[in-house]
Amino acid sequence: MNKTTRAIALACMLASPLALTACKKAEAPVANEAAEAKVLTAPAKDDDAGWKAYLPQVVQANMGNITNNPFLYYLPPESDPEFEAKYERQVEAATTAMARGVQKDNLLAFGSPASGRMADLIEVAFKNVPADTMKGVRILFIGDAADNARVKVALEHTGADYVFIEAK
Repeated sequence: MNKTTRAIALACMLASPLALTACKKAEAPVANEAAEAKVLTAPAKDDDAGWKAYLPQVVQANMGNITNNPFLYYLPPESDPEFEAKYERQVEAATTAMARGVQKDNLLAFGSPASGRMADLIEVAFKNVPADTMKGVRILFIGDAADNARVKVALEHTGADYVFIEAK
């Protein structure tokens, strides 16, 4: 799957984090990927549209050896009038997904301008995941450095490959 298709799939997942696509195409080699590398800068905390564009780019840049389509969990800025309802829906969606289990070679990405609340969500969603049942799964947390340590602790028992990306 080429980068454009993957970015479109990620953008679609922002609207529905549990969306699952079964499309797998062989990736075409990209000539001179270093020339395409660019520095990603996090948008302002209240720029919902900016965050929805920024997060798929960060996920794309941190796929590592994962070839399956990633699952992206997103919370809007806390200034959103429906923030609490959206937070509760995401907690329920993430908790349900983790209870079902995640197969190896998948990537879960959690990102939000409300970094502290996303860290809360991760703690709740992963608290009942059995030890070492997520080996081979990559989990990205895109947020503030101040929340990194507690997210790392919340995920340690899962056996997943945890990657922190500071949103700056």
